[in-house]
Amino acid sequence: MSLHGLALALWSAPAGPAPLARFAASGGTATLVQSAVFLLAGGSQAANLLATAVGTVLANELHRRVTFHAGGRTTWWRAQWTGGGVALVGLAASSSALALWETWAPGASAAAALAVLLGVTTAVGLARFLVLRRVLSPTPTRA
Repeated sequence: MSLHGLALALWSAPAGPAPLARFAASGGTATLVQSAVFLLAGGSQAANLLATAVGTVLANELHRRVTFHAGGRTTWWRAQWTGGGVALVGLAASSSALALWETWAPGASAAAALAVLLGVTTAVGLARFLVLRRVLSPTPTRA
């Protein structure tokens, strides 16, 4: 087996560290898009809401198709509702963190606010991985 074939087999594995690596790649991509939307929309609470919505839809679809290879097993709606529930918790956490940040550091740059949001987003992302892994991973069949 070639090195490329081995890397592809490891990346595609249904268990072990591969799903977490795929989750990080998918989540990282969605986070970059979310960050860009947040900064382009002005770095406010409204920008956070818009960025969270865009990032959530993208992340849920990437996780459904790439992270958990569930495109054929799970509908788009199921993935969106499940991931969306976690995202609502994340939105509450990020909005609270942003409000506290704006109180503690009035006039701070949008980039500084983004750094705060990235910390919260990372924690929410780990929770999303655990929830989506449970919902989107195939269930073992009993003999």
